[in-house]
Amino acid sequence: MIDFEGSARSWSLVAFFSVVTLTLLLCVVTGPDREDLDEFYTGYRFLSPLRNGLAIAGDYISAATVLTVGGIIALCGYDGVVLALSTLLSLLLLMFLLAEPLHHTGRFTMGDVLARRMPGRAVRITACAVTLAALVPMMVVQLAGVGQLLAFVLGFSDSTMRTGCVVGAGALMITYAAIGGMRGTALIQILKTVILLGSGLVVAALILHTFGWSPQTLFQSAAQNSGAGPNYLRYGLQFAGGEHPALDMVSTQCAIVLGGACLPHVTMRMYTAGSTRQVRRAMSWAVSAVALFMAIITVVAVGATALIGGKEIAAADPRGNTAYLLGARAAFGTDLSRGESLLFTTVTTAIFLTLLASVASMTLACANSLAHDVVARADMPPLREMALARLSALAVGIPVIVLAVLAQHRSLQPLAIVSFCLGASAIAPALVYSLFWRRYTRAGLLCTLIGGSLSVLVLMTGTNLVSGSPQSAFPEADFNWFPFTTTALVSVPAGFLCGLLGTVLSGRRATARERNRYEAVEPVLLAGPPHPRSG
Repeated sequence: MIDFEGSARSWSLVAFFSVVTLTLLLCVVTGPDREDLDEFYTGYRFLSPLRNGLAIAGDYISAATVLTVGGIIALCGYDGVVLALSTLLSLLLLMFLLAEPLHHTGRFTMGDVLARRMPGRAVRITACAVTLAALVPMMVVQLAGVGQLLAFVLGFSDSTMRTGCVVGAGALMITYAAIGGMRGTALIQILKTVILLGSGLVVAALILHTFGWSPQTLFQSAAQNSGAGPNYLRYGLQFAGGEHPALDMVSTQCAIVLGGACLPHVTMRMYTAGSTRQVRRAMSWAVSAVALFMAIITVVAVGATALIGGKEIAAADPRGNTAYLLGARAAFGTDLSRGESLLFTTVTTAIFLTLLASVASMTLACANSLAHDVVARADMPPLREMALARLSALAVGIPVIVLAVLAQHRSLQPLAIVSFCLGASAIAPALVYSLFWRRYTRAGLLCTLIGGSLSVLVLMTGTNLVSGSPQSAFPEADFNWFPFTTTALVSVPAGFLCGLLGTVLSGRRATARERNRYEAVEPVLLAGPPHPRSG
């Protein structure tokens, strides 16, 4: 007899190496011209609305979405579905509130948006520091996930092999960002989105077919096999063991909605469109793609619980991070034929590509900010600034690889939460105030960025994600003093309050000066530049 499990592993190895070869070739072929900064930073004139929309969707459908949200849906049912809808709501917030103003005022980085009203080195350096603080933890999570994915798919448990996979994936992410720039990373995101949606539709269709195309039967079976009974279909299961489950859920949703919309690797996509109309069309494509995937991941994750049970999912990973893969495997059955083995390989390859594409986009956002906002000068030749951006990708990537190797055997959920909370508590207030408040001052902006970031970092140390439970990052310690799992319920108001106090305490002269400066840029903010942006 043919060993189809071994065949699936062989197919996976071949597929992974093929994807790596193809994506590297795409980056080399589509790399920007040597002296064209717009091509490197934004891929300007290359990204059509459809391509840009798929790339934006790719940034939203990160490994954290596929693995973490899928796990919460599988283990907690209703609460996980609400979290998936919060991710979609985050994209709608970006579409209707921030997308066009960001396109009008930004050029390459978040520092460009903030410095449009408040020019100065302090603003750009602080914006770069917050960008790194928000994205580096998420990059560590995604990169460490490569080792976990390959260990699960290929069946090895040797820590040396995992470390080698993490280092190899880290080298790839640096290469993608340094060679491909925005065009290269966008192509990888587009490829990843198409494969993920296509393979996910097949798995979801197989699961629905198993339950007679009845979502009601699917959810009822999942509730019976979840171990939670009817509570699986009710609000509050995710944080049932906490002190304040309802507030915990609100805090988490707040972090996802505000943070997801404002993370720098997502907002940088707004600068790539050539016109306001293209921004709107790109966001429409992105919303459609993300909405489709939220439906897919709900069916697949709930199907995993219905087919194999909540205990088995938790046994494979206590947080359910392998639920999407387990659901796909269960959909194809235990005895894989050659065709089903190939389809399952497509699913695992899509998740592998998701991990690579996510860290590549975040690396590019960090490298762009470091090079353009901190190191480069206004009179620097384009060739030299591009070289600095590529070196910055290396400077960002190497510490991330080291951190991912050190953190791969611990719970990584606190790092993902830190990224979203920083986006919600520091970046979101800064963008909202800068784009829409006339009196906002430079002091208020710096207070927002610094105060919001510090509130997250300080409060996060006291959550039960860091210590105080067996699933914590440090289960052997217990310095859990903060009553909520995420910080957003406190840190988001703190970020807005810091900006308000910083502005009020700036004095009338500073307020009047900033109001005049806002009035000067208001036409650009509302209607865009008076002439098309040049490449």
